[in-house]
Amino acid sequence: MRAHFLIGSFTLNQSLRQAISAPLDDSAYQVHTEANPESFFQWVQENQHRIDCLVLEFSDDLSSRLQGLKAQSILLPVLLVEPAIAPASESKTKVPQVSHSCRRLATSYHAKVMCVLEAELAQLENYIQQAMNQFLALPDRQSVPVDQLSSEGDEPHFTLSLQQQRLAEKLRERLGYLGVYYKRDPQNFARNLEPAQRTALFDQLHLDYRRLVLSYFQDSAHLNDRIDNLVNTLFFADISVSKLVEMHMELMENFAKQLKMEGRSEEILLDYRLTLIDVIAHLCEIYRRSIPRERPD
Repeated sequence: MRAHFLIGSFTLNQSLRQAISAPLDDSAYQVHTEANPESFFQWVQENQHRIDCLVLEFSDDLSSRLQGLKAQSILLPVLLVEPAIAPASESKTKVPQVSHSCRRLATSYHAKVMCVLEAELAQLENYIQQAMNQFLALPDRQSVPVDQLSSEGDEPHFTLSLQQQRLAEKLRERLGYLGVYYKRDPQNFARNLEPAQRTALFDQLHLDYRRLVLSYFQDSAHLNDRIDNLVNTLFFADISVSKLVEMHMELMENFAKQLKMEGRSEEILLDYRLTLIDVIAHLCEIYRRSIPRERPD
């Protein structure tokens, strides 16, 4: 019998509670849901070594709760769900965005917490898998020599390492030898989406890629996170490399027009070929890891 993933879900919103539970396969996921913050985070403390991911409704009140977990060296994969409520003054055609407040709260807990909108919960299983996979990429300082570690200061890293090992073993047991990347839902492939969903997906991809290009040579601290988030979307939506190249060329063409209007040289745009190469390299690595391997004898 394959292991269930234990998901802890906290939200005060009844409809959101149902939206979180509905997309998850009962044969793969066990969901523990509570609306009382005190009892829920007490449950998290008591079950920290069994929990595989937390799915939490974003609110400013979460900050003290997550900091409390962090202070106790309880680090877990987390998915923050933000209700997409656009101001009435905004255009209805504008693609909803996760708020900066949600992103700030996410990074205050650990660097691999993910933020998604309530409207994206149809792809919840994929986002949970991404959150778990990114959690496994957190540095645990295993490369630091033992005699250079302080027993108190490095306890969180030791706890994190154990948690990562446990989760990695469960992923191998549940998803097979290929790990988290191999499990994709064809219903979430771009070609299988409804026209409006497909349009929203590509609008978001164009926006995310534009942001990546503009920050590629400036924001090195968050560069890998930006690339990982973009590539995960490309992979789980089964977006082809040719579509990525097309997106890059369209963006460069728009930049070229702007530079020409400003009387500036377009040569600078050649540097951004590095951005495209970097993204393709990351995407190739995901596909390389998804190729079936033979088990050792």
